[in-house]
Amino acid sequence: MGSHVIFFGWDRPIPGREAASAGLFQEFTQYLAGLQGDGTIESFQPVFLNSHGGDLNGFILIQGDGAKLDAMVSSEKWIRFNIQAGLYLDGAGTIRGTTGDLLMEQMGIWTSLIPD
Repeated sequence: MGSHVIFFGWDRPIPGREAASAGLFQEFTQYLAGLQGDGTIESFQPVFLNSHGGDLNGFILIQGDGAKLDAMVSSEKWIRFNIQAGLYLDGAGTIRGTTGDLLMEQMGIWTSLIPD
């Protein structure tokens, strides 16, 4: 499994744009399912968080090969989804990350740089 991830998170729908954000969520998850089907991404996991008083109420974790994820986030379709998310959701944002073997490799680099 790929060691690269994209974390797409949000707070809540902008008031008055709830229906549009629900439609976008459905369209975006269908888009991701298609990317998984054609091998562009390896997996994706949508998560809704329980009420907790914070400003992160949901996210989608997308996992795959780094180069394929780079191509995905550079595509016009991805850019359009991100622009729409910004119009419909408060606090929408994308963060790149690592997991698996790459995480362990980066942890090794980090620990090697800790001063004695």
